Amino acid sequence: MPKNDIYKFNSTDLEKNLKYLQLLSDKFPTIQKASTEVINLSAILNLPKGTEHFLTDIHGEYETFSHVLANASGVVKRKIDDVFGKTLRKKEKNLLAALIYYPKEKLELVLKNEDDANEWFAISLQRLINVARASASKYTRSKVRKAMPDDFAYIIDELLNESGEDKEDYFEGIINTIISIDRAEAFIVAICNFIQRLLIDRLHIIGDIFDRGPSAEKVMDRLIAHHAVDIQWGNHDIIWMGAASGNLASIANVIRISLRYNNIDTLEDAYGITMMPLATFALNKYKNDPCNCFVPKAKTDISQFELLKQMHKAISIIQFKLEGQIIKRNPDFNMDDRLLLDKIDYKKGTVEINGSKHELIDKYFPTIDADNPYKLSREELEVMEKLGSSFKNSKRLQTHIEFLFANGSMYLTYNSNLLYHGCVPMTDKGEFQEFGIDGKKYSGKELCDRFDRAARTAFQNRFKKHSENKYLDYSWYLWCGAASPLFGKQKMTTFERYFVDNKDVQKEERNPYYKFAYDSEKVCEKILEEFDLDAKCSHIVNGHVPVKVKKGESPIKANGKLFVIDGGMSIPYQKVTGVSGYTLIYNSYGLVLVEHKEFGSKQEAIEHEKDIISDRIFIERNAKRKRVSHTDVGQVLESQINDLKMLLAAFRDGLVKERI
Repeated sequence: MPKNDIYKFNSTDLEKNLKYLQLLSDKFPTIQKASTEVINLSAILNLPKGTEHFLTDIHGEYETFSHVLANASGVVKRKIDDVFGKTLRKKEKNLLAALIYYPKEKLELVLKNEDDANEWFAISLQRLINVARASASKYTRSKVRKAMPDDFAYIIDELLNESGEDKEDYFEGIINTIISIDRAEAFIVAICNFIQRLLIDRLHIIGDIFDRGPSAEKVMDRLIAHHAVDIQWGNHDIIWMGAASGNLASIANVIRISLRYNNIDTLEDAYGITMMPLATFALNKYKNDPCNCFVPKAKTDISQFELLKQMHKAISIIQFKLEGQIIKRNPDFNMDDRLLLDKIDYKKGTVEINGSKHELIDKYFPTIDADNPYKLSREELEVMEKLGSSFKNSKRLQTHIEFLFANGSMYLTYNSNLLYHGCVPMTDKGEFQEFGIDGKKYSGKELCDRFDRAARTAFQNRFKKHSENKYLDYSWYLWCGAASPLFGKQKMTTFERYFVDNKDVQKEERNPYYKFAYDSEKVCEKILEEFDLDAKCSHIVNGHVPVKVKKGESPIKANGKLFVIDGGMSIPYQKVTGVSGYTLIYNSYGLVLVEHKEFGSKQEAIEHEKDIISDRIFIERNAKRKRVSHTDVGQVLESQINDLKMLLAAFRDGLVKERI
């Protein structure tokens, strides 16, 4: 270690930090231990940076999402190609890839048809070890050990670090022993999961885990089990977060969307929230109503078809009432144009919108009092009180939402990338849009930070009365408010889409952000600087707006400063996009955008080794391979190294005693 590295600290520096250095010496009590850690951390700085994967708009599509994680967006097959080249046939490579993706299921299928299981085990184990060794090559042994499954950590460590002719017999002996004691299947499962973990160092989810698809709860379970993940909330996440916080309007929205996409099982089976109070109410109030405007968008069991329509309409009317109440008690939201129930002429069956009258498609409103249209009836109030209690007391839902708050945020700056789901709200003049909270105007980064805090405060106070939880309404505003960074539109025309057959009034105009940021590199640089990033070498990663690839749209915007990676993982969107999602990969060599074609099913992947077809687009290649020292983690390590060097100086200056 160069002399000036240790002796650059003067006595004043050391004495000023003495208390901290004494605490640090508890962990590193000797010169030797502190020196070893400096050497270790300094070595880590020179390793290639870990591979980051960015995904967005999952919308409950668990099978596709899970497969994309399992195959690391095509990286597994590329790794197999790198390791084996032309020494394996394509069929053998496909089988090996499928085994890594779904080890338990593929093992069961292979062993049914395999004449010599032990021979197959021996060959497969050697191949898997080779892939694992290549996957682990750019990490420290310490990091690799931490990724190993506990049951086989020692064995995997030995096999990964075997080299030279002298150890060939040792290597073969380990594999033969694994097979002979009937642990081959368990070991294969363990090492396949280990490979999957190594290939994605960090996972970024750019919002919208919930709604539309059938298994958002499984996606959440998978994320909770992931070793390194962060989440930037989407508008379809915040509505569930608001519902779990006890916001009744958010609860009504969640239920309405679940009914619209025939996805009520997520509520009832996954989260234990019974729809019986709503079903009973809907049967009573809408039993003679065809509810033709409320047909579910997904396939529905014919025996449940009428009931689902009735429930759908019942909760929609309740939603409009509850939203009206929020708008009336929050004039600062500036959402009076969304107050439409009092603009209905209930005798004529018309509604006035923006000064023009329109005929209603559905004119039957048995629960609305024309003189007080935003007041819930006694029965509606009882339904919502029961549902509110169910949402707040669903253990699994609360666990999932707690995870979203603990590991998520409105935005994230990470390794020179700015991640957010929707937008940074802007005005027609290209300035950051202002919005008032608690009497103070916020915009840009400050507005995102303030909304983030409001959502967290609402959730932390979810068991208080609504009147005592003043930020609860903001969780709903973030779902559909004009200044919401998660929504990104001027208004949400839910009422118009149900009740008025007019495309003009149904239109939802986007925030000016999408006009300015998508087209202008300078605007993106302005946004990056607002979030304290170096605009020249940073990027924005967005979700929220599906990229219509089939119409020629590109996910790369603003001359490569902004990436929109919503390619339609959600099946309803794939008709619009023409693809089934994107993964942005940021590795030590640069940025790669992976475009996924339609995924068949997990069963096809297991039985027929049909993988999702993914096309790779190189966006940006680094002139020099990026090291850990170039990352945010590297900055933290540099700081730790500096502290340890200060401790070494304190040891040698006699200010801190060594404890041997």
